[in-house]
Amino acid sequence: MSLRAWLRARVRTNEFFLVFLAVALGVGTGFIVTLMSELAQLAHVLIYGIRIDVRLSANDVINPWVAGASLVVGGFILGLMEWYRRRKKISAAVDPVEANALRGGRLSLRDSVIVSLQTLISNGSGASVGLEAGYTQIGAGLSSLGGRFLNLRRSDLRIIVGAGAAAAIAAAFDAPLTGAFYACELIVGTYTVASAAPILAAAISGTLVVRWLGTNTYSLNVPDLVMSDLRQYGLMLVLAVLVSVIGILVMRAAPIVERVFGHKIIPIWLRPVIGGICIAAMAGITPQVLGAGHGAMVLDLSRDMLPGHIALLIVLKLAACLISLASGFRGGLFFASLFIGSLIGKLFATALHLYVPSLAFHVDPNVSALTAMACLGVAIVGGPLTMSFLVLEMTRSLEITAGVLASCLVTSMMVRQFFGHSFSTWRLHLRGETIRGAHDVGWLRSLTVSRLMRTDVKTEPRQVTIAVSRHLHPLGSTHAIFLLDEEGHYAGTVLLADLFSSDFDVGADTREVSELAKYRDMTLTPSMNIKVAMACFDKAESEILAVRDEATGEVLGFLTEAFARKRYVDEINRATEEVFQ
Repeated sequence: MSLRAWLRARVRTNEFFLVFLAVALGVGTGFIVTLMSELAQLAHVLIYGIRIDVRLSANDVINPWVAGASLVVGGFILGLMEWYRRRKKISAAVDPVEANALRGGRLSLRDSVIVSLQTLISNGSGASVGLEAGYTQIGAGLSSLGGRFLNLRRSDLRIIVGAGAAAAIAAAFDAPLTGAFYACELIVGTYTVASAAPILAAAISGTLVVRWLGTNTYSLNVPDLVMSDLRQYGLMLVLAVLVSVIGILVMRAAPIVERVFGHKIIPIWLRPVIGGICIAAMAGITPQVLGAGHGAMVLDLSRDMLPGHIALLIVLKLAACLISLASGFRGGLFFASLFIGSLIGKLFATALHLYVPSLAFHVDPNVSALTAMACLGVAIVGGPLTMSFLVLEMTRSLEITAGVLASCLVTSMMVRQFFGHSFSTWRLHLRGETIRGAHDVGWLRSLTVSRLMRTDVKTEPRQVTIAVSRHLHPLGSTHAIFLLDEEGHYAGTVLLADLFSSDFDVGADTREVSELAKYRDMTLTPSMNIKVAMACFDKAESEILAVRDEATGEVLGFLTEAFARKRYVDEINRATEEVFQ
């Protein structure tokens, strides 16, 4: 037996070997995250002339001409790459969330490398995006390749892809619990006993690699904090509501900016160039709009700022992020949303100190910043537990984390109620996908009417009489008769129970069977998935529906509600079996 066959057999039959695989992939992802982080920082040093130990966004002044040249060149490269992709009709790269939801964890490593390279170009040139999208893409892509090499089952492949993403986020933030819950909430979509061990093992191994190499990409040093009293919890919930409103407004604005840059008069290759010029102009006002904002966040948390200055930074950073993504730069908004949220929290506390001093004593500015940071992260990225554990690993305070968790849950409920999904999932909706998360619905897409329908249809011209139809189709011979018009198109369904009803005995020799026709305007098509088909049955209040060709109107077969419901329940049970493993 070859080594590959031996490994396949062990991983498919023993959960311990799946954990070992996750550890190996976590170590590899940790090294890649470190490499990407160092390359991005090196690019900032070489291009902008900053110190090696200072983040780009933490500098007081940046030469706007250098920023403009860097962003224009980076944008031009990305524009050419997108132009070439569309010219060659190459499909867009699959996101880890989409891969786990619709493709059973199957990701192309080549596409993942390209996305990571584009993210590195975007962040390295100074665009207002983070590297975390590239981190998770390459971590998930590498894990998917390893899982497919070992021929993992669909459920195990989804878990191992989540483990790769967990290692990437854990390494990026030096936060293994954050990485693990990021994978569970946003990549795998469920918390299961089967997935906990490999995901957490990958997250820990990725974190240990980064610590061993001595590079903490997005780690933050937060001073010791305490909750003043219960009134601070109440103010945190109020802040959560305000952040939710801001998050929803930002997500509503995103399609507008997308349409501006997506106008047909702007060539594809030129869009990132124009976006780069806009970002460079804002960088002339403040360098804090450049990059993910890690350096700026560390700087702003520890210094006093006027409300007007904070508000200006919020507006400029939000605009820079939206323009970056809309114009064609690649990257994530994970850390950018944390930075903007911290500014919103700081503005909230500062405004209270200035205008409502009676409440100001109950608000710690740093607690307010962390709360808003986590809440905006929930609105933009999703994952209330992910953001809460990030605060826990930053502060090591259960008391503060409890208030943050409550605030994150408020934000999550408000966003789902008034917007429907996070910004991350919204970008999938722009491509025509309707998924709301990483839950595995790929089986649902593949379970179509064409796979379920019966093709032994009984058809008759609608002009035949009831008596003739009774003679040709005795009771028990079929479920229903499907009528055709003069051109052979579907013209209604006649149930055998109606055909043999005593109400139609009188005049059966002369009355046309079309008088009994039902569901003329309600049919199924072969491409419908089972969920849509079940909705059609409910709307028609029918137990059987014809399957009609969309182009010709020809009757291809039929489907019964009882059979469709049975298959639907069977597939749901099969898809959720892993929860009870």
